[in-house]
Amino acid sequence: MTLTLFDTAVFLVFIGSVVALSMAKSRKEKDSEDFFLAGRGLTWYLIGFSIVAANISTEQFVGMSGQGAGNVGLAVSGFQLLGSVTIVFVAIFFLPRFLRAGVYTIPEYLEYRYNAAARGIMAVFTLIIYVTVTSTAVLYSGGLTFHTIFDVDLSQAIWFIGFVAALYATWGGLKAVAWADLIQGSGLLVGGILTMVLGFVALGGVGNFLSGSADKLHMVLPANHPEIPWTVLILGLWIPNFYYCGLNQFIVQRTLAAKDLRQGQLGIIFAAALWLIVPFAIVFPGIMAVQLYGHQISSPDQAYPTLLRNLVPAGMRGFILAALAGAVISTLASVLNSASTIFTMDLYLRHWKKEASQKSLVAIGRVMTVLFVLVGCMLAPQISDPKFGGVFKYIQEFQGYISPGILAAFVFGFIVKKAPPAAGVTALLACVPIYGFLHWQFSEIAYLNRMAITFAAVVFLMGVITAVWPLKSPVELPVKREIELHTSPQVLWLGAAVIAGVIGFFVVFW
Repeated sequence: MTLTLFDTAVFLVFIGSVVALSMAKSRKEKDSEDFFLAGRGLTWYLIGFSIVAANISTEQFVGMSGQGAGNVGLAVSGFQLLGSVTIVFVAIFFLPRFLRAGVYTIPEYLEYRYNAAARGIMAVFTLIIYVTVTSTAVLYSGGLTFHTIFDVDLSQAIWFIGFVAALYATWGGLKAVAWADLIQGSGLLVGGILTMVLGFVALGGVGNFLSGSADKLHMVLPANHPEIPWTVLILGLWIPNFYYCGLNQFIVQRTLAAKDLRQGQLGIIFAAALWLIVPFAIVFPGIMAVQLYGHQISSPDQAYPTLLRNLVPAGMRGFILAALAGAVISTLASVLNSASTIFTMDLYLRHWKKEASQKSLVAIGRVMTVLFVLVGCMLAPQISDPKFGGVFKYIQEFQGYISPGILAAFVFGFIVKKAPPAAGVTALLACVPIYGFLHWQFSEIAYLNRMAITFAAVVFLMGVITAVWPLKSPVELPVKREIELHTSPQVLWLGAAVIAGVIGFFVVFW
């Protein structure tokens, strides 16, 4: 694919506008609350677009689209659609507790519920996953997209993406990221829909697409499917979704920065509604790519890039490329900001320098942002190894080592008021060997169902520990912000509408 002068101008204006706006809006960030939580002043539309932009990147445009093009088909949309359901529950049940406690990070809440050891363990595990899995996958998928479309060097593309994301994440922290996401979140959804429309035109209409790809347009797959059997809709798919939507720092951090509970909840519901667009903007184009250019696709991860290379006309390429670049840069910037927040607040301030000044905390956050992006850029090319099974599976598989244990620690702690600190610590530590054993000995079981088995085993251990050594009285959690725990009727109705939309999609594409 070649770019016209107009395409190049659109691309440069888009990226330049994102960086300039984010830096201008965050130029007064001075203390840790400003840098890591945008001064706790984000409004609903910023939160919603920021969640979408943080979530949707080339790991989706490449990985999820690739799964759609492969043997999974439309069923891969289950991650995003059930995510819309789980994030509604997060808004109602999780967010009020987090805002009331006034936490900077999700691991911080575990110290209040259990002890400092639980907080430290989750912080270390999360950092490892962010730096070695999430950021590397985002960098690799973004680099692969540009390599496939424009035949640029993969490593050069990876380092360019890392540089731009680190630039504004280091400059202004979460507020810079949130304002950049406002543009990039809009751009990537519009770009995805435009690509879908071009695909319909190339195929001769919606009817030809539906008839030509009928075998891939099912949300419910047989029980013996190796990756997403229908059983995961009942079991395993909920584990990564609740972890990702409710306990994953780089998604939740913008809700922790909400001006108040109402703004945070409305932002989450808005993001859930926007997620309903994902099957159309990302998965449909991947399926279309096989129908149109199947002979040119040597691996599923090349489906979306191949579609863009062949389908997008001159004059629109600059915008599509800018949307894709914005998608990967916004997600990477979010991961970097969240990783630096966890390192600074949960490890550096909590264990190494408890009297650190606000200025030094911001400085440490910036230094760690740069360090993390350097590590990610060096590791990213390794994901091309076929043994990882593609970008999307790589992320989900390796998050399974921590997500069931983290989810169990939180949910059990919410429900069972007398669960002792030992139960929380055990949940976090036991998850790794249990899931590792299942991964090693029972790899034929779908990884999502392995997560469900791990979650059940961890909850059982927590139950035994609580039965033997229960707390004498429930833990009193701190109240740092006067936040009511009830949810407004408007939020409940909007959340119900989103859930109805998800159910409708499953009914249509059963």
